[in-house]
Amino acid sequence: MISDLLTEAEHKMELAVEHVGSEFSTVRTGRANPQLLHRIQVEYYGSPTPLQQLASIAVPEPRLLVVQPFDKSTVSDIERAIQQADLGLNPTNDGSVVRIAFPPLTEERRQELIRVVRHMAEEGRVSVRNVRRHSKSDMEALHGEISDDDIHRGEDELQKLTDRFVARIDEILGNKEEELLEV
Repeated sequence: MISDLLTEAEHKMELAVEHVGSEFSTVRTGRANPQLLHRIQVEYYGSPTPLQQLASIAVPEPRLLVVQPFDKSTVSDIERAIQQADLGLNPTNDGSVVRIAFPPLTEERRQELIRVVRHMAEEGRVSVRNVRRHSKSDMEALHGEISDDDIHRGEDELQKLTDRFVARIDEILGNKEEELLEV
């Protein structure tokens, strides 16, 4: 029973770490990253459609994204959606593709983005700790069915899991901060 709870907790903590990583990928650094555009919805025949379903996204240069629509009539809609996404980017369109040049980040903007990713990391740590809290209460609910020693060992294992996943979030945060500070 305890091992099932630990397995479930590990899975949920893994999902929390993956979520933090995907959140980090949406934060703009000085380099072009197609992940930035994954949340953008384009108005296509009256319904919001994910950009990746309407176009291919390429990175021909470190500071340039090229969005190649499958249907040329959507070029202006894609350009408008990118502008409205408030990413601090200025797309240009030549009639067949949308080019997005990444200007270098100012020091002030870098510090602001570091604060944003630290907040995202803290939210990830909180969700990992919430998983621990719920699993621990589930273990304590087994009191009487299994021995106190088994519950205590399970709680120790749960704490080790929590520490491991919080350390992974901190590692991902450190990598993202380095990436943001890179000039």
